[in-house]
Amino acid sequence: MSTNPFDDADGRFLVLVNDEGQHSLWPSFAAVPGGWTTVFEENTRDACLAYVEANWTDLRPRSPAGSADA
Repeated sequence: MSTNPFDDADGRFLVLVNDEGQHSLWPSFAAVPGGWTTVFEENTRDACLAYVEANWTDLRPRSPAGSADA
């Protein structure tokens, strides 16, 4: 049975960010998708998660659509 590479505790990951400031863990063997930029180079899953927790403190998108007063 194959495992999801995004859930691999022993995998190597990158941290990506998009124009909205949203972060993503990304398997280091996979090509970075369009619209995303690497902000934390290849490291362990735990190190990448720690980076995300320290640097993505506001989960709201940056776009005006994400800032509607409801």
